[in-house]
Amino acid sequence: MQLVSLAQAGHAITSDILNAEVDFEHLQPPAMEGLDVLLAKRKHAHKSEPEQNGSSLVQSSPSAGWFTSKSAKKVSLASVTSIVDGLKRLYVQKLKPLEVTYRFNDFVSPLQANSDFDAKPMVMLLGQYSTGKTTFIKHLLRTSYPGAHIGPEPTTDRFVVVMNGPDERSVPGNTVAVQADMPYSGLTTFGTAFLSKFECSQMPHPLLEHITFVDTPGVLSGEKQRTQRSYDFTGVTSWFAAKCDLILLLFDPHKLDISDEFKRVIASLRGHDDKIRVVLNKADQVDTQQLMRVYGALMWSLGKVLNTPEVARVYIGSFNDKPINDTAAGPIGKEIFEKEQDDLLTDLKDVPKKACDRRINEFVKRARDAKIHAYIISHLKREMPAMMGKAKTQQRLVDNLADEFAKVQREHHLPAGDFPNIEHFREVLSGYSIDKFEKLKPKMIQTVDDMLGYDIPELLKNFRNPYD
Repeated sequence: MQLVSLAQAGHAITSDILNAEVDFEHLQPPAMEGLDVLLAKRKHAHKSEPEQNGSSLVQSSPSAGWFTSKSAKKVSLASVTSIVDGLKRLYVQKLKPLEVTYRFNDFVSPLQANSDFDAKPMVMLLGQYSTGKTTFIKHLLRTSYPGAHIGPEPTTDRFVVVMNGPDERSVPGNTVAVQADMPYSGLTTFGTAFLSKFECSQMPHPLLEHITFVDTPGVLSGEKQRTQRSYDFTGVTSWFAAKCDLILLLFDPHKLDISDEFKRVIASLRGHDDKIRVVLNKADQVDTQQLMRVYGALMWSLGKVLNTPEVARVYIGSFNDKPINDTAAGPIGKEIFEKEQDDLLTDLKDVPKKACDRRINEFVKRARDAKIHAYIISHLKREMPAMMGKAKTQQRLVDNLADEFAKVQREHHLPAGDFPNIEHFREVLSGYSIDKFEKLKPKMIQTVDDMLGYDIPELLKNFRNPYD
């Protein structure tokens, strides 16, 4: 309605028009042909009906309150229709300027587009080859997806995003990465070598209207690990982990060893522990006594890799279209498998419901990371000399990053766990001239603080989770 009014008032309609300095208070509502006649007819029809609770059924026109806005610079809730819409506006107006100023996109995470906010919840499956990842997706969909290959040998050689679409087709990775309506543009940083091993599989399906699945290549083990992949497998996994709402680690009773590559992959998931679920698949291939030993061995292996005092939740079952093997599992095993499968399916059903909360959670986390990054960059800039010895000072700062991080932490009273990985930060920083960075802009930091303290709670108060 605002856009129609602005167009009728003679304003040029651009992507930034709603953020511009426009006097919404005195803007005329849109002129709609035939609306007065229609309202007159309805008013005439309502006059013959009795009043309810002492007030007339005909309400005053709501158009009077359409364009009320406290300030053009504030995020007006009148122009926001949902929590996700509100987060988009907050990001563009308040968080993105801070990220751009201090090069957050080069050091930590690429800038976000509208498609990142609108994306459906994602579930990623990880595991060594032949642990049943593709079969698991096929089992949930009750049908095969385009480009699916299933076999006892390493069959899935690429990252496949299974999502809803008008027809069944496979879209190559390079095409997917440049589509503005898909949240995969950030994958271009991994290069053509990765994009040739990435594809999107689309098909019309009621489950895919709510959830997108990410099928991954089998993690290598043994001698095959020495053959290096042509792209950063761990980096790609970490990128998807940040975007996903649930990560399923699949194990097979006959493949409990956690290889070096799998260990690196699990280590890259650090910070996303709440999303990880462990699945012991194909459990009906061993009898009850062997299953007890396998479960114990799996927990022992995981305890060495997941450095947490809590025990990871492990779902036991056989997630395929075949009936449970009664001869191996027995009546007790069959009952356990059915309960465990129901629990996991319940967990999956909750993914869309929790997606909105997770999106807010990730947004707040990103805002805090951007603030800390701004403090670090501005501190490094402040340490640089005005005239002589810039190269020597830069080298000293890069070599002693741990000490500089400690200084920033003490100065701004920040938690140590929120600081970035030192090695990765040093690697990126080496390609920059610290002298070219911006000084600290307290106004920008204050804007982000206000967003976290007032705007987001206000947004949550005005809009509820669409899945509730």
